Amino acid sequence: MSTNRRRVTLKDVAARAGVSLMTASYTFTRPARVADATRERVHRAAGELGYHPDAVGRALKSGRTRQLGVVFSEHLVYAFDDPQAARFLAGVAEVCVEEGQGLTFIPTRGDADDADRVLSAAVDAFVLWTTTEDDPVLAAVAGDPRPAVVQGGPGRDGIACVTQDDRAAARAIAARALREGRTPAVISFPLDRARAAMTTTGAGLPPHVPFPVTDARLRGYRDAVEEAGLSWDGTPVVVVARNTRADGAAAARALASRLPADALVIAMSDELAIGARQALEHSHPGAAYLGWDASPAARQLGITSVTNPLRDQGRRCAQLALDPRDAGEREIPWSITG
Repeated sequence: MSTNRRRVTLKDVAARAGVSLMTASYTFTRPARVADATRERVHRAAGELGYHPDAVGRALKSGRTRQLGVVFSEHLVYAFDDPQAARFLAGVAEVCVEEGQGLTFIPTRGDADDADRVLSAAVDAFVLWTTTEDDPVLAAVAGDPRPAVVQGGPGRDGIACVTQDDRAAARAIAARALREGRTPAVISFPLDRARAAMTTTGAGLPPHVPFPVTDARLRGYRDAVEEAGLSWDGTPVVVVARNTRADGAAAARALASRLPADALVIAMSDELAIGARQALEHSHPGAAYLGWDASPAARQLGITSVTNPLRDQGRRCAQLALDPRDAGEREIPWSITG
């Protein structure tokens, strides 16, 4: 005796529930368009028959996966370890929940397969964490018909950009602190995809940095230093590989012998500033620190910082990716705290 059973179809469910095939379909795909009592009847019939919607088949038929892909140029663990990256993802997730979308993480590893890995993801749109101008993933996504938005840049035709005016903010925060006559030193984000750590001076930096966030902030710091009548070429700069407190502490130790007791340590993030403060608190008790992100931890330590509402940026990125016609604000305002 054959044990094969015919697969239950949506048509069977509609017949059991006493509704049209379209009503049964809407129950699973557009439930808001079906009356509560009817929806319950269809679900009950589906349960009795052992019917389960074929999500893959629906996606193939509609051409929509209802998934938003988030591409990280950092190691994926960074998305959870770094408090600001976590806030950004929380903003993206909020919009996905509101719009009934799934969230797919697409990690990159800096290898030749990155672009293919990203483009083969079953998602309807992309949100990219800030990356470099020469990132092949950026070029691949720009050429893909699916909508894409990048946080922090770089801007590119085919990809919307949600960012701040980092150069203006960097100039403003540094200029305010330099009025006190302190000697500056900078702890910088990576310069390029190689993420090589280095200790140099303003004179040793390249004229243009492929990471747009790093480039803009360095330019803003340089503006402030030179407007204060100081030498940017002679200003110590430590470039870190990662945005962590440990990297900030290591950078501060590399600078320690070159800093006066009341130095001004200008860091590109609160995490780097906190790490630097921890490393120098005994050897340089009179030093002052600038950060970026206005995190609760930095505020508790009295670190002057730039607001960087990454949760809001995550929301805007997701909104624009899901609705490219959205003409809303793409530049997030900033202010100085502390």
